[in-house]
Amino acid sequence: MVEMVLPVAGDIASAAGRIAPYARRTPVFPAVVDGRPVTFKLEHLQLTGTFKVRGALNALLAGNGSGGGGSAASAPGGGRAPAASTSGGGAPVVSASGGNHGLGVATAAARLGVPATIYVPENAPPDKTARIASSGATVVHHGQRYAEADAAARAHADRDGLRYLPAYDHADVVAGQGTVGREIAMQAPECDTVAVAVGGGGLIAGLALASAPGTTVVGVEPEGCACLHAAMAAGEPVDSPVDSVASSALGATRVGRIPYAILRDADLHLALVDDAQILAARDRLWDEFRLAVEPAAAAPFAAWQAGLVPGDHPCIVLCGANAPWSTA
Repeated sequence: MVEMVLPVAGDIASAAGRIAPYARRTPVFPAVVDGRPVTFKLEHLQLTGTFKVRGALNALLAGNGSGGGGSAASAPGGGRAPAASTSGGGAPVVSASGGNHGLGVATAAARLGVPATIYVPENAPPDKTARIASSGATVVHHGQRYAEADAAARAHADRDGLRYLPAYDHADVVAGQGTVGREIAMQAPECDTVAVAVGGGGLIAGLALASAPGTTVVGVEPEGCACLHAAMAAGEPVDSPVDSVASSALGATRVGRIPYAILRDADLHLALVDDAQILAARDRLWDEFRLAVEPAAAAPFAAWQAGLVPGDHPCIVLCGANAPWSTA
């Protein structure tokens, strides 16, 4: 097994410079809701409608896209994976995704001239798989759950000697996602808390590394998709159920090893919300602010409404908008 290498705060600064020509610096939106100040980080306005493109760009540009450990990762068969070329012709990449990560990898690869193959489970949202394909990637449907698609993608990469890019369990991916937190620290220094939805842990781990000193990071999970809660209770990443209206984005069966290693020692607060709270929060974001986000992105706002987010002025990360949107 490749040695696990954890990213540090300096890696996030490097990632920010690396991806700046390709990714958007998304805005923040301060508001007063129910008489309390809150700031929204509008990451759903990112390219592809989700933060995932940040981590994909950073990993491809850093040239560390092959499987398992991060900055020390090697290409199958030994040696360092070749870096992507911004002028085209970079080494092909393989990944697996329920939707958002695949779209991020496909878009990043297209911008960098890198051929990409994305494995998705059979139940992946058709709108997301269609967008992956329209970005130029080859889409392969395999299995009923993300874990099955992931295993098939890894086998493909090993068999053909290709780079494999995990959705969240990779140091360069975590560092890329952490650029969201770096922007928040610069754009909204008045915020004492950052609340974010949790899937496999890549974004929240990056936020934990990038947030200003003294900032509390709040990880919000649906009751039916709570792999970070399960890992913290068990003292290690463990398999957990996946059953939520937000499962297409937050449906990881277990938190990544790298995110867990970062988060177990972080100033972290965890919260659980149910599907009804998530949908009500999504609808309120539209009704009051005309912010159209997918259910996963509304989870931290749901937690805030329920009084589960501490702090006097939290920043709530709206992490994506890649679902057929309706309040009906």
